[in-house]
Amino acid sequence: MSAQGSRRLLGVDLFAGAGGMSLGFEQAGVDVAAAVEYDPIHCGVHEYNFPDCAVICKSVADVDAQLIRSMSRIGDNEVDVVFGGAPCQGFSMIGKRALDDPRNSLVKHFVRIVAELKAKYFVFENVRGLTLGAHKKFLDEIISEFSASGYDVLDDYRVLNASEYGVPQSRQRLFLYGARKGYRLPSYSSPTHQPPSKKGAPVCVDMFRNATPNVWEAISDLPEADDFDELLERDWVRTRFKPPSPYAGTLRDPSSDARNFAPPREIEPDLLTSSMRTVYSDLSKDRFGRTAHGDTEPVSRFLKLDPKGLCNTLRAGTASDRGAFTSPRPIHPYSPRCITVREAARLHSYPDWFRFHVTKWHGFRQIGNSVPPLLARTVASRVVECLGESIVRPEHVVRLSRPELLGMDMSAAAAYFGVPFDTIPQRNRQFGTGS
Repeated sequence: MSAQGSRRLLGVDLFAGAGGMSLGFEQAGVDVAAAVEYDPIHCGVHEYNFPDCAVICKSVADVDAQLIRSMSRIGDNEVDVVFGGAPCQGFSMIGKRALDDPRNSLVKHFVRIVAELKAKYFVFENVRGLTLGAHKKFLDEIISEFSASGYDVLDDYRVLNASEYGVPQSRQRLFLYGARKGYRLPSYSSPTHQPPSKKGAPVCVDMFRNATPNVWEAISDLPEADDFDELLERDWVRTRFKPPSPYAGTLRDPSSDARNFAPPREIEPDLLTSSMRTVYSDLSKDRFGRTAHGDTEPVSRFLKLDPKGLCNTLRAGTASDRGAFTSPRPIHPYSPRCITVREAARLHSYPDWFRFHVTKWHGFRQIGNSVPPLLARTVASRVVECLGESIVRPEHVVRLSRPELLGMDMSAAAAYFGVPFDTIPQRNRQFGTGS
């Protein structure tokens, strides 16, 4: 529902994962009508958090514009923006185009779908490494492919650090803007926040920027997970929260954020979710406790978070077909344990209503694989500005009422979405068991 004279844009998320970019674009004023994701477990989490979005559980290689339009509410309507981050695998630059490498075919499918949908804009997100060394040739190929498909590309591409846009985490990602010929290209937003200085150095905030929230401002109001035996068996509990910082306050109650134009969700203020505990040995807890803020614990190689600093980049680890390894999880700044999924979500700018898979392994992967919503919002807002729309927040409240979508194992999720149970190859034992 929109006010007279205003319109929400229509978007499609490719390689959607759990929905970090979906949420950021939604917060900027884009109705995400379709999300394409091939992992059934991620699809279940996306469908839970975005019940009005059509989740298409397929590889982009098996999807075309007609399918996306028919399976969603898009129909014959114009698509304003397609966005997503296609995986780019290792390749050799000798004697061939990188886009012709089968391992990078998903990038070509991203370009194809953008062109088939005749989207007015696209946003291509990827790792910083794509701008370095020989990889820049690959990026040039991607830009040429878009140009041949009828799109102008902002070739002065940039790597943005989430910490300079209000996220308490150092995380650098490439964002590539493109516009269908005849539409004005967006420009990059200048940094809005000044991150904390390095440990031991004074913090000097630019007069034109806000101070980036630090780790403790992001998580200090959350109840201590280790106080609840219930969290040994499930990922939620009803409890009381402490007073929040301004940053945490907007994640507890997104309606308090005037720049958030996402449809409101139902909020249960006494519900702590995504907080299943891990049991550590006394020896591990002792090592964690003795590690100084900002240092790496020498045995586990886990970083202990500095409460006055930023979180290090949260990573996803490997998928089940590549060993199911878990990336190192930071140590809580004051409790002798690693952070919970909810604490990681706070450090990634997810609101508290947003839920992840009930298992810690999938939950951390879903966060580590995603773009921080606040950063995605900043990127999306430049597209919204180019189209000159007056965006308002919808009045209707979105009900999140199917928690069973968060607890499906691979077999159940595959059956639910009607895909083969081995859509995601199972763990190859030669890689080990992971953790």
